[in-house]
Amino acid sequence: MTQLADTTATEPASYHYAVIKRAIEMIDAQNGTDLSLEELAAQMRMSPAHFQRLFSKWVGVSPKRYQQYLTLGHAKALLASNFTTLGTADAVGLSGSGRLHDLFIRWEAMSPGEFALKGEGLTIYWGWFESPFGPALVMGTEKGICGIGFGAETGEEEAMRDLTSRWPKARYVEDPMMLRPWVLAAFGAGQAGSNEAPLYLMGAPFQIKVWEALLSIPSGKITTYSEIAGHIDAPKAVRAVGTAVGRNPISWLVPCHRALRKSGGLGGYHWGLPVKRAMLAFETARAEAG
Repeated sequence: MTQLADTTATEPASYHYAVIKRAIEMIDAQNGTDLSLEELAAQMRMSPAHFQRLFSKWVGVSPKRYQQYLTLGHAKALLASNFTTLGTADAVGLSGSGRLHDLFIRWEAMSPGEFALKGEGLTIYWGWFESPFGPALVMGTEKGICGIGFGAETGEEEAMRDLTSRWPKARYVEDPMMLRPWVLAAFGAGQAGSNEAPLYLMGAPFQIKVWEALLSIPSGKITTYSEIAGHIDAPKAVRAVGTAVGRNPISWLVPCHRALRKSGGLGGYHWGLPVKRAMLAFETARAEAG
């Protein structure tokens, strides 16, 4: 599996991500019961001071504060305090300070005719990478990233089957080095001047409208399925919007995790609800720390 970048001279990013992932899983398993810094550090076989530094560097806040973001009530709190109407997001979202790590995302969409071919004549490159949310399967064409899936909950084999089934007639070539600069940018590990992650949206016209709406939600903010439906002039199509959100192939960068139910419930998440909760907590923590 391809590593993203070294965060210290002696500890690779894959090690850091593995430690944080284990800590998040432990926190998540407590169902609202806080673990002390000492308890978490002991499970990680680290001193409390070292674990605190590592965790705070990755997330941006302390383990204690992060646990608050992982509580089951976090989604409802977000809905109350961080809800964004997409009309406002269109104006200030992707050009404002809420953008993910100041990432510049340019995108283009496959034409309906091309989509109907199910990937025929298209070469899709793929590779597995370490990410803040477990193993990430990244796929891309020469135009940009077309798929990001996560294997922590579903398993790597199922993640591969899921993404390749979307474009069954494409030619798949394993080439992580071709994708690596985009992946570094996608997960915030890119160097200055290389922070562009181009996207190639491959879906039906209605799906692409929904995914375009998702792209206008700033990092650290959330919206609802019904808000998206209204934004794309289909206010009665909330169920269809939810389906399109669930079929988004470019997780994280096309932020389907930022769409919640109007009630404040998390709704579903294609790659597992623990991953969605971790993403929302990660972004809220980064927004507060910034």
